[in-house]
Amino acid sequence: MTNNLKTAALLAGLGALCMFIGSFWGRTGLFVGLLVGLAMCGGSYWFSASLAIRSAHAVEVTAEQMPQYHAIMRDLVQRAGLPMPALYVAPNPQPNAFATGRSPAKAAVCVTEGLLNTLTWDEIQGVLAHELAHVRNRDILIGSVAAAVAMGITFVASMARWALIFGGGGRSDDGDSNPLVGLLMLILAPIAAALIQSAISRSREYEADASAARLLGSGESLARALEKLEAGAERVPAHVNPAEASAYIVNPLRGRSMANMFSTHPPAAERIARLRSNAWV
Repeated sequence: MTNNLKTAALLAGLGALCMFIGSFWGRTGLFVGLLVGLAMCGGSYWFSASLAIRSAHAVEVTAEQMPQYHAIMRDLVQRAGLPMPALYVAPNPQPNAFATGRSPAKAAVCVTEGLLNTLTWDEIQGVLAHELAHVRNRDILIGSVAAAVAMGITFVASMARWALIFGGGGRSDDGDSNPLVGLLMLILAPIAAALIQSAISRSREYEADASAARLLGSGESLARALEKLEAGAERVPAHVNPAEASAYIVNPLRGRSMANMFSTHPPAAERIARLRSNAWV
């Protein structure tokens, strides 16, 4: 519940920032920016499953091909009261996994060959519970909304910066406002939007961990899995589209990660500590 409240507060913060930036370019600029963001992120959201699966070069596997994989997921969806997602395997040597799809009925879960070769089936169950939690919590939708608003803020701020530079913009109802202050705010706003978007992603990862532990009645299998996945991500490089890195259970681009404030994933040590301290109860 705490993670959900935090997500709601962060989304509200994004909305407030969007309204603030819109004030520099009027309602038309705000509307255009949000329209651009919604168009781009809306398309990604609607076709999220096919885009992510194609990008990962994943192949759907049947119950005959991988009976244990299907059996574990069937048990989890029965516990969660969700439809069975399509199951995929990606030819990626790095141990990792992700979930995608615009709704539980259109969901897909993908694990890498590296994950299958690294984890025990008990640990894989923890990972699959985490990915199923993303589906049940509608995290793909939440992430798309956050991305659309952040993109709208960036677009409007960019247009407003040029308007201020060339003397064609600014707050129409405040003739005494300092254009340099306005320009500074418009430069900082997209950075603030990116920080909030990253914080939303981290809060959804914590909530998926907690939801998985509650579904299984224990956080130990997922904690052990995260230890191995984190070590694998450090050791084995992965060729993953940076725009899709946030979907994975651990950051697949460890070597290119930025400061913690911009990270889409919480520190693995903190996630493991929360799982083992029963903070999810």
